[in-house]
Amino acid sequence: MIETSQLRLLPWRSPEGKPCYLSTSDPNSRVSRLADKVEEEQIECGNVVLEGAQEVLADEAAGEVAVRFALTQAVLSLRDVLLIAHSRGERLPDPEVR
Repeated sequence: MIETSQLRLLPWRSPEGKPCYLSTSDPNSRVSRLADKVEEEQIECGNVVLEGAQEVLADEAAGEVAVRFALTQAVLSLRDVLLIAHSRGERLPDPEVR
């Protein structure tokens, strides 16, 4: 059995909502490159959502629906970015192995 520390946590979930992992040491494999592209898109989406949420919060006339929508989108983006950060953190070399 492969330890999860040797697996790459992918930036998407299975249809059942479970985490997906990739078992490869090749960062240039087709799935690795796809995961890198999805991560880039999720981070860019997070930047767009952040800008939009800041605009809504700065608008004193923004209603409850706009604020709730902005917050919902911010939460979804934050979840994605935290998953990416966790995945990338798991791939950092162990400092004790130097």
